[in-house]
Amino acid sequence: MFYVKKLEHEIVLQPIHFGPKLKATIIRLLKEEVEGLALATYGYVVNVIEVPEDEIRSGIIEYDTGDVVFFVKYTALLLRPFVNEVLDATVSQCNQLGFFAFVGPLRIFVSKHSMPEDMFNGFDGERDAWVSDDKEVVITSGCGVRLKIKGRTIEQGNIAAIGTIKDNYLGLIDDGSGEVGEQ
Repeated sequence: MFYVKKLEHEIVLQPIHFGPKLKATIIRLLKEEVEGLALATYGYVVNVIEVPEDEIRSGIIEYDTGDVVFFVKYTALLLRPFVNEVLDATVSQCNQLGFFAFVGPLRIFVSKHSMPEDMFNGFDGERDAWVSDDKEVVITSGCGVRLKIKGRTIEQGNIAAIGTIKDNYLGLIDDGSGEVGEQ
């Protein structure tokens, strides 16, 4: 799920930024550009942990614009969900097709076909909730669920997944009241 990796990024600076705090400016711009970005091959950049000053290479001048391109190596904390990984998520929205849940920046959709059989026809439109046949399990916005990732997509700038709660030990774990439910 979370891992640390060394990455490289290209920073383009205009001459107005040149001065005694050039390296601090490069590090600030690097964090602004990459934190919160979903990289197609690595996942979501949660945080830039370290930018060693010796890993900021000398800049290359672009003759057309006068801008300078710096290649920077940095260490980042990344979020990348794996298929069949079990996660605890917070439900954000329920509709008649299923519900959406978030684990940090990761948006997960759980279809009604990926819920236990006793919840398949249990959507309550008045409360915007999924209710089991015995009325013991109520999944609504703000509650916590334990789910398994069945598929994921990481595109440039976006990260999403498909999940299921149709397995042992998965489903409602927190009804949103602050008390942990039984499993």
